[in-house]
Amino acid sequence: MVLDLIIEKTDDGFTGEIPSIKGCECWAHEEDEVICKSLELLKFYNNLDEKAEIKVDKARKEKNKTIYKLVFEKDLP
Repeated sequence: MVLDLIIEKTDDGFTGEIPSIKGCECWAHEEDEVICKSLELLKFYNNLDEKAEIKVDKARKEKNKTIYKLVFEKDLP
């Protein structure tokens, strides 16, 4: 499965959002920290194992936004 993660630089830190998952948003002072928090939320919302491997690939940068692709295995019911 491949999902987008959008990181936006704000005046006081960074916000992260996975648009395809309702409510999957977070904030942190550092970009790396907001990526980690976003991955934790992704695992929670998708009922993934804590040790599930998620590849983070930087796709592109636009002004104050960076778009990442999150690649992971998800077993369908």
